Amino acid sequence: MTQPSYDVVAIGNALVDILANTDDAFLAQEGMTKGAMQLVFSTDDADALYGKMGPGREISGGSAANTLAGIAALGGKCAFIGQVADDQLGEVFAHDIRSVGVRFDTPARPAGPSTGRCLILVTPDGQRTMNTFLGASHYLPANALDRALIADAAYLYIEGYLWDPEEPRAAMRAAIQVAREAGRKIAFTASAEFVIERHRADFHSLFDGGMIDVLFANEAEIMALTETGDVEAAIAAVQDKVETVVVTLAERGACAVRGGERYAVPAQPVEQVVDTTGAGDLFAAGFLHAQAQGRDLTASLTLGAACAAEIISHYGARPQVDLKALAATL
Repeated sequence: MTQPSYDVVAIGNALVDILANTDDAFLAQEGMTKGAMQLVFSTDDADALYGKMGPGREISGGSAANTLAGIAALGGKCAFIGQVADDQLGEVFAHDIRSVGVRFDTPARPAGPSTGRCLILVTPDGQRTMNTFLGASHYLPANALDRALIADAAYLYIEGYLWDPEEPRAAMRAAIQVAREAGRKIAFTASAEFVIERHRADFHSLFDGGMIDVLFANEAEIMALTETGDVEAAIAAVQDKVETVVVTLAERGACAVRGGERYAVPAQPVEQVVDTTGAGDLFAAGFLHAQAQGRDLTASLTLGAACAAEIISHYGARPQVDLKALAATL
């Protein structure tokens, strides 16, 4: 097996986040569940909600893309595969991800839905309520994959959010096969409970088939995956199927299980939680970067926790401090 040129290649939703402050009354008025993510199914509905929001900040996002931005900021070499449209938001996304040092070569889609966006409403307690219009990202075809690129990365990282539509799901299955044949590791983030409810059996078929090496989930997601009401029982149910199970536990920190051994770290201190958007994404960035550099699980969890703490201290899911310097203090 040849030495890979890239640390991580990720496949995910190519989205532009639009963040605005709000209050609980607005969420109730719009029928939203605070802290949750719901899908918006049409451009008209996305435009209508955008018109009701307060002043917004546009920041390129998408779960896996956020993770790669964090890895690049830490000094890792990575690339992103995802679908945008040939429109203004597509140009914004491409510019932003390339500007932070992530390779992005997927051709823009010339026709069809506009580039996806996530309308994020942030309440004074820092909780974010997301309304996602997936748009063009739903139409990533298997023929858009750069198979040589996937085979040239230590890790293939895929997000559960993109498992919902049929076309990108087929693309991710093809990518998994390419990575497996090249002897690379495959990391998977469960993404959200609603995704798990739709595709639980499919995800378990991946675990049972030995197709996933690293599973990322938060407490609610791991319990939803295993249909248990206890996080420890949930971890026990999957730890023999996946080489490394990583679970974030909010203010209680994070843990990982590998080979029957459990590792845990506390949460990093934060003066004020401003916006929890991207906390899990940046945790995965720190963890995967450390693993790609050959660090042990405790060091990998610690860097993940530090990156998550940085991201929740400000608006948006892209780092605003020098993550290399932050890592050097740990």
